[in-house]
Amino acid sequence: MTRAVNADSTATQYADIAHLLIDRLGDQHPGLRTRQQDWTWDGVVRESAARAALALAMRRPGPFHIGVLLDNVPDFIFWLGGAALSGATIAGINPTRSADELAAEIHYVDCQLIVTDTAGMTRLRALDLGLDADRFLLVDDPGYAALLDAHRAEPAIAPGVGEDDLFLLLFTSGTTGASKAVKCSQGRLAWTAYAASAKFGHHRGDVDYCCMPLFHGNAIMALWAPALVNGATVCLTPKFSASGFLPDVRYFGATFFTYVGKALGYLMATPELTGDGDNTLERAFGTEASPEDQVEFVRRFGAQLFEGYGSSEGAGAVELAPDTPAGALGRPAHAGIAIIDPETLRECERARLDEYGRVRNPDEAIGEVVNKAGVRAFEGYYKNDHADADRIRHGWYWTGDLGYVDTAGFIYFAGRQGDWIRVDGENTSALVIERVLRRHPEVIAAGVYAVPDPRSGDQVMAALEVADPATFDIAAFTAFLSARPDLGSKATPRFLRVSPHLPMTGSNKVLKRELQQELWRTTDTVYRWSTRGEPEYHPMNAAEKAALEAEFERFGRRRLL
Repeated sequence: MTRAVNADSTATQYADIAHLLIDRLGDQHPGLRTRQQDWTWDGVVRESAARAALALAMRRPGPFHIGVLLDNVPDFIFWLGGAALSGATIAGINPTRSADELAAEIHYVDCQLIVTDTAGMTRLRALDLGLDADRFLLVDDPGYAALLDAHRAEPAIAPGVGEDDLFLLLFTSGTTGASKAVKCSQGRLAWTAYAASAKFGHHRGDVDYCCMPLFHGNAIMALWAPALVNGATVCLTPKFSASGFLPDVRYFGATFFTYVGKALGYLMATPELTGDGDNTLERAFGTEASPEDQVEFVRRFGAQLFEGYGSSEGAGAVELAPDTPAGALGRPAHAGIAIIDPETLRECERARLDEYGRVRNPDEAIGEVVNKAGVRAFEGYYKNDHADADRIRHGWYWTGDLGYVDTAGFIYFAGRQGDWIRVDGENTSALVIERVLRRHPEVIAAGVYAVPDPRSGDQVMAALEVADPATFDIAAFTAFLSARPDLGSKATPRFLRVSPHLPMTGSNKVLKRELQQELWRTTDTVYRWSTRGEPEYHPMNAAEKAALEAEFERFGRRRLL
C-alpha cells in the first residue's frame, strides 16, 4: 500500500502509519532514547507489536478506542505503534484536566481500554468511567511486563488495517472554549509526516527532542510522525522543563525540537549563560511565539526557528519564504487561503502597517483565516456535528483563527476567534497585546482576554506570570507600557492580574477561559487603571471588587461571564 507524495519521488512512500512502522522492522538505527534506556527502530516495532497483540486480545465490541494517560514515556510511543498495527485509535488524555473534565472527555471518546500508571490511576479511580477494573493497564505495575511477554510475536499488521482507519483523537487545547476531539486517520498523519519532512528538512540523521506532550498534535504530527518516516531518533523527556531543556539537548545531541509560544517564553525567561550557543540544535518548529522570543532564541541558542501556523484539524496552509518579515508566518500556500469577513463573506482588505508593525485598518483587514480548498483535508470532530458545521460553511474550511495579509502578501496570525476584543466600537487582537506585554523582562507568560464592560462592549484584562509578585514593580511596568508606541490606549489593559503561576493547558498555553471566569475573584493581586490620561494602576481592595460586582448587578448580570 503506497502513495507517492510528489511526482519526483522515487522512494517507496507508505500511505498509512502501520506500513511505515513495519518498514522499520530490522532497522538497527536508534529509534527511541530516554535517559534510562535506548531502543533501535527494530526494538520499537517489536514493542509496538506486543501492545498491538495485547490490545486485540482485550478488544471488546464497540469503538476500538484506547485512552492513554501518561507523561512522555516510552510506553506512549509503543502504544501509538501498537494502535497503528492493530487498527485501534489512541485518545491522548490530558492530565491537566479537572476531575469532571477527565471523566467527561473519557466518556466522550468511548474509551474501552485505558493505559496509565499508578499516579494516573489514583486520579481515575475516583471517577465514574463505566469501566471494569480489568480495562486499565498500569505500565508501572509489576505484572504489566509479564502480560506483554505473553503476547510477543513476529510483528505484523492486523487484517484490513489501512489509511482510512481512525488513528488519533486529538483534543483541542480548550484555551478559549470547551475542547473537542479532532479525528486523524492513519492516512492523514502519514501525509502530514511526508509534508513536514519536505518543509522542514527532516532526515534520518536527526535527533528529535520531544519535550511537548504526546497527547497533543504538536508532538505527534510535527515530530514523532516525521521521525518515523525518516527513521530518525526520538528522544523523550517526561515533561517540558525550561531549566532542563539545554542539559537534555546536550545529553541527547538533539538537532530538532518542537515548541509552543508559551513554552519558548518560559525558556527565554531562564538566566542566560555563557556558552548557551554551545549545543547541537539545528532547527525547531512551533507556533505562537512572539517575534522578540524568536529573535532572542536564535541569538542565544543558534538554531533556526520555523514559526508556523498549524492546528490538529489541519486544512490550513502557509508557505515559508526567506524574506518573511518579523511577526509574519509566510505567504499563503495557494490562492484558496484567504482572510474573510464572516458576515459579508468577502475577502478582507490588505493590512496597512505602520512603522511599529501595528495594523492601521484592523476593522477592515483582520478577519478569519479560511481555506477555500480545505474541506477534504478536515476529517471532522468525533461525535460533534455542530462543531463540524461551524468549520465547514459555504463549502469552505473556516479555521476559527484570526489573521491578516499585509500589502506585500505576507500572512499574519492574529489570535484565536475567542481572542477578539471590542473596545469602544473598535476591534483589537489579544495576541498583539500579549506580544507587547511579553517584552517586559519580568513577564514570563501573559494572557489577554475580554472583560465585559457592564454597559457596552469589552474592557481589556491581562494576566501576567512573574517569578515573584511581591517584588513586581507596578510603577516600572506602567512606565514600560506608556513607552510602547505599538500599544494604543484602547489596547492597554484596564485590569492587570499578577500571579506566580497562571493556569496552563497541558500543552503550555495560558488557560484563558478559566481566567475569564475568575475575573478579579482571585487571591492574586489585581490592579485597576481607573484614572484618565496615562495609565496609573492601583491594587484593588475588597471594597472595590464588591463595588464592581454591584455595578455588574446594576447593569445586568447577563454581561458578566
